[in-house]
Formats: sequence, C-alpha cells, structure tokens
Amino acid sequence: MSTKKITRQNILDTDIYCLTALKFSKDRSNIEVVREMLDNGIKLIQYREKEIKSGQKYEECMEIRRMTREAGAAFIVNDDIDLAMMVEADGIHIGQEDFPVHAVRKLIGDEMAIGLSTHAPEEALAAVEAGVDYIGVGPIFKTYTKDDVVDPVGFEYLDWVVKNINIPFVAIGGIKEHNIAEVMNRGAKCVALVTEIVSADDIGGMIKDLRSAMPK
Repeated sequence: MSTKKITRQNILDTDIYCLTALKFSKDRSNIEVVREMLDNGIKLIQYREKEIKSGQKYEECMEIRRMTREAGAAFIVNDDIDLAMMVEADGIHIGQEDFPVHAVRKLIGDEMAIGLSTHAPEEALAAVEAGVDYIGVGPIFKTYTKDDVVDPVGFEYLDWVVKNINIPFVAIGGIKEHNIAEVMNRGAKCVALVTEIVSADDIGGMIKDLRSAMPK
C-alpha cells in the first residue's frame, strides 16, 4: 500500500485521470472496471454516474473509496457534494452550472480538493480567483460521453491555459491513444480518458498502450 498522502495540492500528480462510465463499460460493473484500472497503475479515479439511483451510487462509492485507499490512489466524485462527503472522497469535481465554489468549500471544509470544468479563458481565470485546486480544460476534441457537452475548444484554449494558468489542470474530451501524445506535447501533464479505457476489451492492455503512446 502506498504511503503517499493525497492532498489538495498533489491530487493531479499523475498521468491518467480515469472516469467511470457504466453505459460504455460493456456490461462490466463500475467495481470491475475500477479494479482493472487500479491493478494497472491508475492513481486517480473520478466517479461520474448521472443515471444510477442514490443508494447504488453510495454502495459503489464506498467500495471504490476502499479500493482507492488500498491502492494509494485519489478518489474524486463528480457533482454530488453529499456523496463525496459521505464516502470521504479526496475531491469533488463540479461544472460551470453547479453550486459556486465558495459555497462548496463551506460545505466540504479545507481538506477536500475542488476541481472545476472550464471551457474558455475567462472561466479559467474565474476558477483561479475562486480558489479551486485544479481545472478541467476541454473538451479538446468532440466527445459523446455526456449528453450536455459543450463544443470542442481545440488546442487554442489548451495552449492559453499552459501559458497563463499556474494551478494544475487536466485535459479532457475525446482524448484517445492516437492523439494523446499531441495533447501532452502541448503541455498537458494529466489527461482524462473515458470511453477509450472503459470500453476497451482489455483495460490493462489499453492503459499500457496509452502510456507507451505518451511522449517520453
């Protein structure tokens, strides 16, 4: 078991940011998928499920929390502040239309990280001003994993963030094995992938392939 303490400052200190997506997981449970991720060296899991009942989400998150602790991995819950607090997640990830950062911070206290999705320079600047611990930058490419997804921002916004924002960020949106090197070569140290991993027949093999495709 890893002894590294996960903090607000180091939560993004990894290469691949994995998200759950049950409807793309080929009839495998979130627990099965997360176990494969952790067994293959993934150190950051975000639980993102919109259509599962609260009780099931709680049960899954409690088990994923146990698994991530055992693996020394960070655990982030998407959107659901109550759930994140109940399972003692390491972080909560929110969107532009969710509760304001200062209100979320008041609820969760000083230990848990807050991540915020951003799609434009003014949103990134506002996020830094609000005191978030990291931002999501994207979608870089077109993505189909969310129903309410915004249009791709391309590399222009990513390049701007690399030059102008001094807090950690994760690049997200349509990132695959064939384009991951280009995203990282432009300055992204941490990249989020959803369907490329959860839909893979061999999750461990895909994670190895992604890491092989990363710039050395």
